Amino acid sequence: MARERSETYSQFKILLDLGIEHGPHAGFKKFSHIDKLTGLNKATDVTLKRGVISSSALEDWLNQIRKSSLHAQRTVKVALQDERHRIIRTWTLLGAVIIKHVGPPLNAKGTDVAIEELVLHCERIEVKSGNAETC
Repeated sequence: MARERSETYSQFKILLDLGIEHGPHAGFKKFSHIDKLTGLNKATDVTLKRGVISSSALEDWLNQIRKSSLHAQRTVKVALQDERHRIIRTWTLLGAVIIKHVGPPLNAKGTDVAIEELVLHCERIEVKSGNAETC
C-alpha cells in the first residue's frame, strides 16, 4: 500500500480497497451489510457511508459496469482500523459490483470525491479478525 494514499484516508476507521493496484482507494465512517435470502442462494449488499473515494477508481469501475456488468465483478476488501490504524477486521467481498452511489456536490479542492453512500452487491463475504491482512 502506498504510504501517501493511506495517509489520505487516515481520518477514517473504515478503508476500502477496490481490488485494483495500490489500495486503499477510499475511507468511510460507516459500514453495514445485509444478507438476503433469494431462493436457495444468499446474496449480500454492503453499504458504506460518509467517505472520500479516489475519483478515478470509482469512475473506472462505474464505466466498466456500464459496459458489461458480468465482467465488472471484483474482489473488494473492507478493513476496520483501531485508534492506532491497525487493521482489526477485514471483510473480503467476492463478486462485488456497485449497485448504488450517492455523492454530495463536487468540490474543486482536491482529486478525491466525497461520497455520501456506496452500496455494493456481492456474492459472498469472508470475514477475518486480527491484523494479518492489509487493505
